[in-house]
Amino acid sequence: MNLFVSMKYLVALDDHRHFGRAALACHVTQPALSNALRALEEGLGISIVKRGRTFAGFTSEGERVLASARRILREQELLQQDLHSSEGQPQGQLQVGAVPTAMPIAARFVALLQARHPGIVPTLRSISSAELESGLESLALDMGLGYAERLDSGGGPLQVLPQYTEHYFLLRRTAAGAGAAALRGAGAITWREASALPLCMLGAEMHNRTIVDRAFAAAGVRAQPAIETNSTVTLVMSVLAGQVCSVLPGALLDTVRGQAGLEAVPLVEPHVEVPIAFLLHKSNRPSRTLQAAIDFAQQPAWLAQAAAHARLPEA
Repeated sequence: MNLFVSMKYLVALDDHRHFGRAALACHVTQPALSNALRALEEGLGISIVKRGRTFAGFTSEGERVLASARRILREQELLQQDLHSSEGQPQGQLQVGAVPTAMPIAARFVALLQARHPGIVPTLRSISSAELESGLESLALDMGLGYAERLDSGGGPLQVLPQYTEHYFLLRRTAAGAGAAALRGAGAITWREASALPLCMLGAEMHNRTIVDRAFAAAGVRAQPAIETNSTVTLVMSVLAGQVCSVLPGALLDTVRGQAGLEAVPLVEPHVEVPIAFLLHKSNRPSRTLQAAIDFAQQPAWLAQAAAHARLPEA
C-alpha cells in the first residue's frame, strides 16, 4: 500500500472520527481503510489507532504519526500546486472552516474566489470556534472565518485578517403580510426587553451563545432559552414555525431577507459589535491557492461586500 494513501486514510479518520465516514470520504470500503491502517501500524511497528466497538481515538504514538502525516501531505500538496499552477492561475485544494454564524459570508467568499480562480477547489466546513482553531494548528484547515476576540492580544500562533463586524438583531414574526420584503422592523428593542421573550438560542458550547449571554448580562438580565440548538437553520425555522423569537447576526438574516412573515429589529442597550476575521496559522507556508485567497480577502471591494451582507440596510 502506498505510504501517502495510508496517510490520507489516517488523516481522514481524524477528520471524521468514524471508520465508515472516513472510508466514504476516501471512496473506499471500510475494510480497505482498516486494512491499510493496520498495514501502516505493522510497517512502523507501533499501535496507532485505539480500537473498540467504535473509533476511540489515537495512541500517543499515533498522535505523533498523525501530525507527521499532515505535514507530509501538506508538503505534497504544496509541491503539486507549485508544479501545476502558473502565474495568476493557482490550481489545487483549499480547506476553509467557518463558525456557523459566519457561513453565509464564507460561502459567498469561496464562491467568488472560485469564480475568479477556476483552478481552486475550495472545501468549506461549518465548525465550532474550538474546532476551527485546532484545525488551523493541525494544518487540517488552510484558513478559518471566526471570532478574533477569542485570541490573545498578540494573536499567538494565528494571523488575523479582519473582515467585517457582526451586529445583532431580534428575529420575530410579523403581523400577516407586514414587512415581508424588507425583513427590517421599525425602531429597536433592548436586550432587557428581548430577555422576556421566548427565545430559540444556540447551545452553550457555541461562542456565539457566549456573546449573546454577555450582552444580556450587560443589560442586567439573564435569558432562559425556550429552545436550544446547534443549528443556525433551526434558529430561523423555529421562528417561522412556532411562537419563539431568536437573536441573530446580520449575516444570517441576509439569507432570509425575502422570507415572508419575518422582521428583524436591531438590539440595543448595549449595542454589540463583534469583529469577524479570517484566521491563518503563522507557521503555515501559504500554498498557491491559500495565497490567492489571502490576497482576495484583503481586497477593498470584497471587504465592502462582506460588510454590506453582514448588516441589514437602514429602514
